[in-house]
Amino acid sequence: MSSAEQPTTPQPVDLQAADSPQDEAPDALEQALKIAQDELDTLKDQFLRAKAEAENTRRRAEEETAKARKFAVEAMAQELLPVKDSLEAALADTSGSIEALKKGVELTLSQLRGAFERSRIQEVAPVAGERFDPSRHQAITTVPAQQAANTVVNVLQKGYALADRTLRPAMVTVAAAAGPAADMNDKPGA
Repeated sequence: MSSAEQPTTPQPVDLQAADSPQDEAPDALEQALKIAQDELDTLKDQFLRAKAEAENTRRRAEEETAKARKFAVEAMAQELLPVKDSLEAALADTSGSIEALKKGVELTLSQLRGAFERSRIQEVAPVAGERFDPSRHQAITTVPAQQAANTVVNVLQKGYALADRTLRPAMVTVAAAAGPAADMNDKPGA
């Protein structure tokens, strides 16, 4: 074997000469660990505060929703109190005058219409010939008529809507389509 091929034995390391960098390494690691631990503690604190704030926000929202549900009808109830007072006054009137009673009912109806208007309740009262709308009208019956099929012939009872939502559909009679289906509606017992 040549000297290049001979195995080399590890040379002993002088630990005395390497002491100063190794002594600094644990101090630097301890300082880095302390900084990382402080940062972790700060982040944990921020997380817990954010979590608590989110929980408080959720709880407040639930409380406000519950309160809104509980008092949702309060405004409408306040609007209806004068109507009730007027009806009670009409019943308490002993004068017996039909004209006074009629005038009182008209004034009470006016109060009720005002309460509906302030509460955004609108009448659904289609006119004859208006196209039947199943989302706003309820067909009670179909009849042969001299107007287009699927149009309102007669309003039996007004409907009501709150904003865009139907509270009660208008009950209507609808013009029947010409043909055998219309003839079957005319037969007794059909």
